[in-house]
Amino acid sequence: MSQRIPAVLIFSGLDPSGGAGIQADIETLASQGCHACPLITTLTTQDTRDVKNTMAVAPDLLRDQARTILDDIPVAAVKIGLIDSTDIVQVIHEVLSDLPDIPVILDPVLASGANKSLAGQELQSALRELLMPMTTVLTPNSREARQLAPQADTLDACAMSLLDDGNEFVLITGTHEPTEKVANTLYTLHRKLETFHWPRLAAEHHGSGCTLASSIAGLLAQGNEPLSAIHEAQEYTWQSLHHGYRIGKGQYIPNRIFWANHD
Repeated sequence: MSQRIPAVLIFSGLDPSGGAGIQADIETLASQGCHACPLITTLTTQDTRDVKNTMAVAPDLLRDQARTILDDIPVAAVKIGLIDSTDIVQVIHEVLSDLPDIPVILDPVLASGANKSLAGQELQSALRELLMPMTTVLTPNSREARQLAPQADTLDACAMSLLDDGNEFVLITGTHEPTEKVANTLYTLHRKLETFHWPRLAAEHHGSGCTLASSIAGLLAQGNEPLSAIHEAQEYTWQSLHHGYRIGKGQYIPNRIFWANHD
């Protein structure tokens, strides 16, 4: 019998441009040797420039989809992306309650690439109260970290506040910070653990956060320890961005199967 391929349950939005959301998750997980079980939380109207509109799926449908999959397929990790409804947060909370030993990676998508808000205060509170206590690795960018912890005066303080919410690890990415190199900082056990520095790329990319979070999920599903998974996922994401391509009029798309290019 062949070795079992680890399955990852995904809760994420549908991006018709193919740059972010469910498609980004599926491509990334396939690259990590995993099987993706994709559940769409939100339908969007968007392109490579910005999100125009969103519409949450019916909570009962999402609940039934998740229960049906979990009755059939054992999953090794859960990845959560775009959510635009507190009802959907509640459904995911219910599902995670039945998966206490499964690593959960949460990418708190609060705004589009053009910085259009996708999550109001009520939704942010629901994320903090219902999902973050169940999260293994939280992957906010610096803007999202400040938005989720507005009382904090530094990114380190933001991370401490988010750890207080129950997240086991917080990885704050620094693409939006005015630094020569991109600095991603990892926190756990109420301390700064490590800062990773990556060459800053000239282009802006659509779906980089999805790629990073899904890569961590896939590597954890494969049995990697969190520190190893978090480091390797950043390398994979940087390479995907480095080999990215511009297919539309907006941001570049990460090339998540760069490793298959034999040029």
